[in-house]
Parts: sequence; structure tokens; C-alpha cells
Amino acid sequence: MIRFPTGFRARLVFTFTLVAITASVLVATIGFELAKSALVKRAEDTAIDLVTRELNRITFPIGRLRQGEAAPGMSELADLADALDGPGRSVVIEYGDLLHSDGPMTLNDVPNELHGRAKRFVVTQRKVVRNELWLIVGSAVYRDNGQEPEATGLRAFVFFPMRDEQSQLVTLRTTMAQGGGAIVLIALVVALASARQVLRPVGRLSAAAQALGQGRLDTRLPVHGQDELAELTARFNDAAAALELSVSELRSLEAMSRRFVADVSHELRTPLTAMTAVADMLYEEANRLPDAPAEAVRLVLHEIERLRELVEHLIEVSRFDAGTATLSLEPVNVADTIQDCLEVRGWTEQVRVNASRSLVVNLDPSRFDVIVANLVGNALKHGAPPVLVNARGTENGLEVKVRDHGKGIPPEAMPHVFDRFFKAGAGRSRSQGSGLGLSIARANVHLHGGTISVRAQNPGTLFTVWLPHA
Repeated sequence: MIRFPTGFRARLVFTFTLVAITASVLVATIGFELAKSALVKRAEDTAIDLVTRELNRITFPIGRLRQGEAAPGMSELADLADALDGPGRSVVIEYGDLLHSDGPMTLNDVPNELHGRAKRFVVTQRKVVRNELWLIVGSAVYRDNGQEPEATGLRAFVFFPMRDEQSQLVTLRTTMAQGGGAIVLIALVVALASARQVLRPVGRLSAAAQALGQGRLDTRLPVHGQDELAELTARFNDAAAALELSVSELRSLEAMSRRFVADVSHELRTPLTAMTAVADMLYEEANRLPDAPAEAVRLVLHEIERLRELVEHLIEVSRFDAGTATLSLEPVNVADTIQDCLEVRGWTEQVRVNASRSLVVNLDPSRFDVIVANLVGNALKHGAPPVLVNARGTENGLEVKVRDHGKGIPPEAMPHVFDRFFKAGAGRSRSQGSGLGLSIARANVHLHGGTISVRAQNPGTLFTVWLPHA
């Protein structure tokens, strides 16, 4: 099966070359046929002229004998054959029952059609005899009696070899083939140059589009000429300008949104501090209050804690969005750091840790603490015990796995667990987390240059964190 080129450059070159080949073959074929016809016509005219001239010189009596004339004999026929003979030729003379052959050809080599037509006209025919092409000229001889030409019964057939004409045709064919090859080669070079010239603006457009994709929104191209490519370039510039304006507006809105979140979060910190101080006092008095007020106090304390957590998460998110989050790397004992994280939050009894005491990795300890706390906290809130934390060193980094044994995350929620404010399951109460913990964990992992993934287990859910060696 023939596979045609698919690239624009290849198709352009292929089409241009195909047209050149077709034109060359057509021109060469027509030229060869015209040259062949002219060459054969010249050979026929020359042969007819020679035969006619020699026959007109006949002086011996022929045809109807007049008084005192003797009938021509073999010697006269031989003289006529000698007059018509030449290099490479063969002559056959027929007069009544007399035949004379000068050369290898005989009357049997004369085509019947030519033999019949030669009774009235000077005729020619090409025929391959003994693997060689010959031009046969046949002519009847007429005696001029002053009125109408009188048939004499004498006919001459001259075989002219066409070696020279064939050689010329072979040379012409070879020359035309070489010329056609040269034309095709020139066409190929011109096609490549034309394709390069045509595709140069397309290449510039491709590079400009790639630059746009890489964020260089000020990319523009010079417009040359008034053809379709110039119009396309102008349209590209218009689209790039509109895109730059839209992205600039979006970035401005995004920056305003980030500043708003950061400002609101920081402004909430002050009243939260006061509320937390009051809440601590209320917590000490809650046990002395009646059941209904005590329950209300506990609910307020829980919501204050949830609000504090949300504000801290929003502040952390605003740092990542603003690009101000940085790493402070130092050698960290992984097992000790995980234990400290659990101990501070009172989770030691609820979580089993499997990590080598000698495992030391360069990490940002505070951000690693946030990663572990968010993953373990998520497992404790939304999963079921036992919650397992496994940490091990690999050839190129640190691998930490956190698994719970709860009902697991619904399959349709798996792609969204790291999205901000996403909560799997409509039945979760509004008090169970901010929906930002896993998003913050992923941001801290990415800040280390690592990866984080989630996978369903039977039962439960498995989170895997990989951090490269710093």
C-alpha cells in the first residue's frame, strides 16, 4: 500500500515534483514523437526523391516495344539496380517475368500491400526484416508518350536501412531522458526552496504560538505583504493582543482575590485571638453551667476552633498563591518528626507508625509536619482505625504512606480530593474540617518537588507521598 506524505512541506514538494515529472514526460513524449515523425518523413522524402530521380533516367526500351527496340534484358535491369544501389541498400527489380535482386533482399521480403500499391504510385512502408528496420520504397515506371503516362510493367523496390535514424532516435531519447531528469532535479530544488519560503511564516507562527503557550503574551509577528499568510499573521497578532488583555485582567482579578483572602484572614486573626481567650475562660466554667447553656458553650468553642483552623488554612493558602512560600531545609529524623506531630495533637494512641529510627532526610520540618498532620487528621476524621503511617527511604527520596480502614472515598470523588473546599460525600457535617487540608498538603509536597497520590484500599484509603532527596 502506497503511503502518501502527510506533512505540509512533504505534500507541497511531492505535488510540485509530481507536476514537474508529468510535464516533463508529456513534453518529452510529444517532442520525441514530433522528432521521430520529422526524421522518418525526411528519410522517406530523401528515399523517394532518389528513387524517382534514378527511374526518370532510364534510357533502355521498356514497356510496349516500339519498332526497332529490343526488350530489356537482365543486364539492363542490373544496370538500373546498380544506379539505385548504395551503402547498405538492397534493390529488387521486377519486369514482367524477369527479377533481379541486388543485395540480400528478395521479392518475398516486399510486403504484399506495398507490392500491390506500387503498380500505380510511389509508395513507402517500414518493415522489420531479419531483426532490422528497413524503409522500403516501391515504384512503378511509366513511359511518357506525349499524352498520358503509359504503364511499362517495370517496378523497382529499394530497401533503405534505418540504422542511422534509429541511432538518432536512441540518442534523442537518451538526451530527453537526461534533460527530463535535470528538469525534475531542478523542480525538486525549486520545490524545496518554495516550500521553505512558503512555510517560513508558518514556522514563525508556530514558534509564536509556542511562546504564547509558555506565557510570553507580548509575542507579536511582523506582517509582510498582503497575501493569505500576511492576513493570518495579522489575525494572530489580534488574537494575541486580545489574549494578553484578557489574561492581564484575569491576573489582576486573581491578585485582588488573593489580597482579599489574605487581608480578611489576617484581619480575622485579632478577633479570633480574643474569642479564643474568652473561650478558654468559658471552657473552665462550662462544667458548672446547666446542661443547655453548657452545650451551647461547647458548640461555640467547637466553632471557634473550626474558625481558627479555617483562618490558618486560608493564610497558608494565600502564601502559596502569592508565591511567598519557601523551604527551609535541614536534616530531619523522620520517625521522631512523625511522633512529635502525633504527640502534639494527641493522636499517639490512635495511630501506628512504622519508620526506621535511623532514617534522616533533608526536609523542611514545619512543612513536613503539616503534610503528616493533614493526612493523619483526614484519616482520623473521615476514616476508621487502625490508622497506619509507614515511612521508608528509597533510592531517590522518602516515601510516606498513610492508610485508614474506613469506608473509603467514593470512586467519583477520587479525582477531586485535593481540590480546595472539596468534601467527599453529601452527608458530612459542616464541622468536619475546612476542605483545605489535603490541598495544603499537596502544595507543601509540590514545594519540596515531590508527588502525592490517593488510592482506594479494601477497606479504607491509602495516601502516598514521595519527597526527593534535597
